[in-house]
Amino acid sequence: MKSSPRPAESATPLAPGPGAGEKGLRSGALGLFSSVAIGISSTAPAYSLAATLGVIVAGVGLQAPIITMLAFVPMLLIAYAYRELNAVDADCGTTFTWATRAFGPRAGWMGGWGLIAADVIAMANLAEIAGIYGFRLVGLESLATSRVWTTVAGMVWIALMTAVCYVGIEVSAAMQRWLLCLEVAVLLLLAVTALVRVYTGGPPTATHVSASWFNPLNIPSPQALTSGVLAAVFIYWGWDTALTVNEETADSRHTPGRAAVLSTVLLLVIYGLVATSAQAFAGVGTTGIGLANPDNSGDVLSGLGGAVFGTGGLGHALTKLLILMVLISAVASTQTTILPTARTVFSMAAHKTVPAGFARLHRQFLTPTWSTVGMGLVSIAFLVVLTSVSHNVLADSIGSVGLAIAFYYGLTGFACVWYYRRVLTRSRRDLLFKGVLPGIGGLIMLFLFCYAAFNVYAAPDYGATSVRLPLLGRVGGVTVLGLGALLIGVALMPVVTREHTAALRLQRSLLPHRLPALSAVESASRYLPADTRSGVGGDWYDVIPLSGSRVGLVVGEVLGHGLRAAAAMGRLRVGVRVLARMDLEPEELLARLDDVVREEDGRESPRGGVTCLYAVYDPVDGRCSLARAGHAPPVVADPAGGVRYAELPAGRPLGLGGPPFQRAELDLPAGSLIALYTDGLVEAVNGRRGLAETLAGLHRPLESLCDEALATLLPGPVDDDAVLLLVRTRRLDAGQVADWELAPDPAAVAQARRLVTGRLNEWGLAELVFTTELIVSELVTNTIRYAPGPVRVRLIRDRSLICEVSDTGHTSPHLRQAARDDEGGRGLYIIAQLTERWGTRYTEDGKTIWTEQALPSEG
Repeated sequence: MKSSPRPAESATPLAPGPGAGEKGLRSGALGLFSSVAIGISSTAPAYSLAATLGVIVAGVGLQAPIITMLAFVPMLLIAYAYRELNAVDADCGTTFTWATRAFGPRAGWMGGWGLIAADVIAMANLAEIAGIYGFRLVGLESLATSRVWTTVAGMVWIALMTAVCYVGIEVSAAMQRWLLCLEVAVLLLLAVTALVRVYTGGPPTATHVSASWFNPLNIPSPQALTSGVLAAVFIYWGWDTALTVNEETADSRHTPGRAAVLSTVLLLVIYGLVATSAQAFAGVGTTGIGLANPDNSGDVLSGLGGAVFGTGGLGHALTKLLILMVLISAVASTQTTILPTARTVFSMAAHKTVPAGFARLHRQFLTPTWSTVGMGLVSIAFLVVLTSVSHNVLADSIGSVGLAIAFYYGLTGFACVWYYRRVLTRSRRDLLFKGVLPGIGGLIMLFLFCYAAFNVYAAPDYGATSVRLPLLGRVGGVTVLGLGALLIGVALMPVVTREHTAALRLQRSLLPHRLPALSAVESASRYLPADTRSGVGGDWYDVIPLSGSRVGLVVGEVLGHGLRAAAAMGRLRVGVRVLARMDLEPEELLARLDDVVREEDGRESPRGGVTCLYAVYDPVDGRCSLARAGHAPPVVADPAGGVRYAELPAGRPLGLGGPPFQRAELDLPAGSLIALYTDGLVEAVNGRRGLAETLAGLHRPLESLCDEALATLLPGPVDDDAVLLLVRTRRLDAGQVADWELAPDPAAVAQARRLVTGRLNEWGLAELVFTTELIVSELVTNTIRYAPGPVRVRLIRDRSLICEVSDTGHTSPHLRQAARDDEGGRGLYIIAQLTERWGTRYTEDGKTIWTEQALPSEG
């Protein structure tokens, strides 16, 4: 095929997004029939029977029909896993995406790698088979046995099928429909003709169909059963292609799953009928047309065609048609093998697992460009390299593909169970189709993988090659190639998952390791990172102790994913803590934070991609002040059981500029519950209502409420980071607070000392009387001297002793080092030495200067 120049960037845009249905593929292009046709064609029924039926008969004899049927069972179970996972996440990455969501990016990468390895190996083999049968069809037997010419023909077939996949999914689907109909028609004609001849005077090898053929108890040995199923199970492989084109299918969440189950059932009918009729006609002998004849083990259909249809006239034409059918089967499977490989790589690129160039789309055809062309080139290179090295190595690589298939099929089965683990008890259907059946399918695939890799394939005399390994001795080449292909993926895994791992580690290190224990509130939190490869983002939360026993509550979200979002989150969280310690009102804190985001915009922070909610709760009077910047409103549950979403101005996201933020005030009785969260928690259908219903049980422990909320709202892996911060309010007892208002008169200083001394003695804090008198004297004196209006003194006995002096002035004192000859300036310095913390906060009526002293230890 003539190579085309590199497409212009404008002609091949990147996928718009990584989510299901967001990548820009041509949606709605396929219906149920096209999906089933693609699923069945991918298994290459004619070629699979031609190459496998003889091997099965040689191992189990007359029980070959039941073996082909038993192999159907694990495939059906895995098909159910695909169906259930596709129903919630119709992503063309299939195993890669689902395993990432269930087990994390490492498992997802290995699932995608297993599929790619299996498809590339199979594609090279199928293309060579297509070349061989193409030469046989036109009578060029000498070229059919030439390694060079069959390799060249295989390269041409891969190039042609890559071109078909490149120009559009509709063209691929139309081609598959016609090819499949012809293939199935010829197979049915072969089966029916063979059975008719059996019962109307067939050849000497003919035997009437017996019920004993379908009795698994007649299989010679357990080892023969396992080996037979191992050989037969992979003739069903390929139906999952119907799932990899899910984003291009009408009703993408349901049609591909139905197509997968239908494909496996129809394959059962085809394989069971052809295996039974072929065995009845040819028998299981080791000579002539017998299915166990080792000379025909690689292709039982070619010899069988001449015997069934005859060699003259119409029979000769039908025999040629049978050869054409095997060729069509290989060609069709080559094309449908390119489809899942290209779309898996396309999805991995969209999720930033592989270079972004593989996520490019053709603007007209809406098909993956570089992932389609790239996988075609890789398959050609694989075919050329292995054929050049040794044709025996190529043959063993085909055998090794079974290990990759068992690996990623089994991983999908386990991913389904783990994904739905929280809802398995919801109904019997959920338990059966989301748990039991996929789990059994995964276990069967695990057993087949281990049995094949470490027993059957590992035998030195199995296959065409063997390798001497240190400590292990001589091992079959099929095991070495199969496990080696997977180990290459393991070696690459740290590289491709490095950013996700670093971002998650950074994210967790920047979030609170534990929430502070405070008198004002009881709190609990949950952070759930996204499960997609690019999912770790910038959600954060915090509980910040403030002056006056108050507490600041914050939850925010930096849109985007990866290290950049996590780093931006860390800077903003630090910024919020710094601004909160300045005792700013919520709306003023957001205004300052907005300036920070705008200053960083264009460097590390995403433009307009930060939302935040900040609240300040005061346990003295139960008032909660809130302001938000484009963030979801909190849920408030009162002690009586009422649950509501707080009404407060939405505000704009940070970094965009615009009108000022506005504050709302809430009066919260003791025992009220506040839930702050990010969008990822309530993105499911009815998520907001589900959160409100969960919080209706507000008297339960907060940790239990957090767990129940996550189990209810996020029963499986999540596409976006999710944060939940639950806070139960408390009120300080009246006996813990003393509040006095004094006249702006110098005599009030002595009065303040007497009042403070009396209350400290009542509280049993006589040890703090001297220092507190000094603090109150200095602060009240300064207030009377520099600020007009009344003076307010407040003591709060909490985890520390808090002393506050308020006035109507708006000027703040500043700590400085007084010179030796200065007459003043030492009072604030003395206060700083006597207290643990001190500061100033501004109110609408003036300011408050506060101090905190540690309480004396008991005993």
